[in-house]
Amino acid sequence: MRVEAERKNNKNEESNQKNKGFLHLPVDLSVSPEAEEERNGGQDEFNSNYCEYVFPECHQSNMSWTRCYDMRISTCKLKGRGIPNFIQRNMKLAQEVDENPTNEHRVHIPSSAFQRSRGPQQDINLVITVLSSTYFKSQSRARRFNPARVQGTVMGGSVLVVKAGIHPVKNLSEPIRLTFKHNKQVENGTCVFWQESKPEDGTGHWSTQGCQTTFTETEFICNCDHLSFFAVLVNPVLSVDKRNAVYLTYITYIGSALSVFFTAISLIIYTCLQQQRPEKAIGVHMQLTGALFCLHLSFLLCNIWVWLENENESWVCQGLGLFLHWSLLASISWMALEGFHLYLLLVRVFNIYVRRYLLKLSLVGWGLPTLIAVVCGISGVYGKYGLELRDANNHNSTAQMCWISSTFPQRLLVSYVTTVAFPCLVILYNSCMLGLVVFKLWRLRKGEGGDGWNKMNREKGSRLRKDCATVLGLSCVLGLPWWLASSTYMSLSGIYIFTILNSLQGVFVFLWSVALTCKSRSDKNSSFKDSSSQKMMTTSFNN
Repeated sequence: MRVEAERKNNKNEESNQKNKGFLHLPVDLSVSPEAEEERNGGQDEFNSNYCEYVFPECHQSNMSWTRCYDMRISTCKLKGRGIPNFIQRNMKLAQEVDENPTNEHRVHIPSSAFQRSRGPQQDINLVITVLSSTYFKSQSRARRFNPARVQGTVMGGSVLVVKAGIHPVKNLSEPIRLTFKHNKQVENGTCVFWQESKPEDGTGHWSTQGCQTTFTETEFICNCDHLSFFAVLVNPVLSVDKRNAVYLTYITYIGSALSVFFTAISLIIYTCLQQQRPEKAIGVHMQLTGALFCLHLSFLLCNIWVWLENENESWVCQGLGLFLHWSLLASISWMALEGFHLYLLLVRVFNIYVRRYLLKLSLVGWGLPTLIAVVCGISGVYGKYGLELRDANNHNSTAQMCWISSTFPQRLLVSYVTTVAFPCLVILYNSCMLGLVVFKLWRLRKGEGGDGWNKMNREKGSRLRKDCATVLGLSCVLGLPWWLASSTYMSLSGIYIFTILNSLQGVFVFLWSVALTCKSRSDKNSSFKDSSSQKMMTTSFNN
C-alpha cells in the first residue's frame, strides 16, 4: 500500500510539473523548444484530453505538432484554474466574439464563421491563445515560387491562435478581424498565417493568402477569411543609441578631417605627376580628388557653423548647404566620369582621338552639378536640416546641419532625385565597369597575351596581389563603397562599416595616388612592363 501511494504521489508531481510548465508558455515567449522538451520529459503518448497537456504532448509526438495541436485544442477540457492568455468558449451559432487574450491582441469573429465549423452538436468550442514564434520552424528552401510566401520577423515573437470546432474554417464571406498593437519602432507590417509545408517534420512558411493588412499609428489590423495561426511580420526600425551615435559622430568627423588632409596631399602628388608625365588619366584623377576635397571640407564646415551659430536661418548656412550639395554632386559626377574613362581604356583601346578631352569632361563633371545647385539655390532649397534621433529609452533629440532645408516643401523630391537616384545609377554603371576590369584581368592572366606570361610562373603570386590591389583601388576610386549604404538599414555594424569606409575615401584616393607614383618609378627602372596592370591604372589619349 505504501509503494502504491508513493507511485501515485510521483505521478501527481510529474503531472503538476508538466502542467506548471505549460501554464507559463503563452506568457513567457522566450522559452525555447529545447527547454520545453526537457521540461516535458520526452513522452510521446497522449496522457489526457486536458488543454494543459495538449501543447507539450503534441510537441513531442511523432506527427507534426501543429497538426496535432489543431486537432486536439478544439476538443480539450480545462483543468483547474485554467491557462493564462488562453480563452475557451462554448459558442452558439448566432453569437459574435470579441475577445482580448492579451493586452496586445484583440480578436473579432462574426457569427457567420461558426456556421462553417459546425459539427454534429449545435454548440461550437472556440479557442483563442498566444504561442511563441520560436516553435514555428521555417522551411529552408521553397520547392516552387509562391508569391504569397513572405519573409520577415514575427512582431513581438508571438503567434495568435484562433480555432473553432473540429472542421477547418476557410473561405469566409465575412472575414475575422485580428488586431495587433505595436510601437513606432516597426514598419511595413504584413499579416500572415502559418502554412505547413512538410507534415513529416512540421516545417512550413508564413503566407499572406486570404489576409489583408491595414494599420494605424499603434495597430496592425488583419482581416482574414479563415482560422489558423496568425502573426504580423515586420521589419524592425534600426535605432542607434546615444553612445553609438556619439561614436559614429567622432568617426565621421575624424575620417572627414583625414580625407581633407590626404586629398590635399594627393592633389600635390597628381600635380607633380602631371608635370613629369602629362596623361589624361592623371587629369581625371585630379578632378575627382578635388571634388572629394570640397565634399569633406564642406561637410565639416556645415556642422561647425551650425554648432557655432544659434540663429534659425542665415545666408551663410544656406551658402554652405549649397556648397555641400554641389560638392556631393560633383564627386558623384567625377566618379561616373572615372567609369567612362575606364570604358574607353578597356574597350576602345586603339585609334582613339578625343579633342580637348579633359575640357569636355570638366563641362560635365563641374557644369552639371553647378547648374543643379544654382537652380536649387534660387528655389530656396538650402537651409538648416534637422534629423530626429531616438535612443533606446525613446528620448528624442535633433541633430542639425546646413543642408537641404527641412522646411522646403519639395525636400524629399530633391533629396531622392539628387542624392539617391543619381548615385545609384552611377554606382551601378561603375560596378559594371569594375566587372569588366576583372574579366579583362582574368583573360590576360589566363594566357591570351602570348608566351611571355607563360614564362613568368615565378611572379604569379606577386602579379595576383597586384591585380587584387588594382581592383580594390579602382573600387574606391569609382565610389563602390557607397553600395554599403543599403547595409545601414540592416544592422548597426553595417552603419559603422559604411561610415568608416566613406569618411576615409580621401585616404584611399591618396593611397591610389601613391600607387601611381610607385608605378611610374618602377616603369622607368624596369625593363619589363606589365601591360595589363599599366592599362588598368594609367593611360594616355592623344591631344
